[in-house]
Amino acid sequence: MEFISASDIRELSNPGVVSRQLLNPDNSESKRVTITEVHLEVGASQPRHTHDASEQIWYATKGSGTLLLADDATRPFKAGDVVRFADKDVHGLLNDGDEEFIYVSVTAPPINFGYAYQNK
Repeated sequence: MEFISASDIRELSNPGVVSRQLLNPDNSESKRVTITEVHLEVGASQPRHTHDASEQIWYATKGSGTLLLADDATRPFKAGDVVRFADKDVHGLLNDGDEEFIYVSVTAPPINFGYAYQNK
């Protein structure tokens, strides 16, 4: 068994975005998954990007926003929705709603996301 205390959950941030690293290579011995809780302020975004060798599942828990997909495509994404991105799928998110947007991300195999954030 592995227990991760609140004090071992690191927060990474970019302007308008806070990513709580619930389970990742820095605080867990898991070789299978990274779990992240992501908060976006109104108007904040995560630009389109890909992961070469990991899939991600996002579960929206609060708010509404717009998924940013390949070829400038978009799709609404709101609390209660789930989306899965395969390896190399283009994905990002814009919080164009009227409240904070929160989603939980499960990434397999794990990624240490420190490279993508200004404040570690």
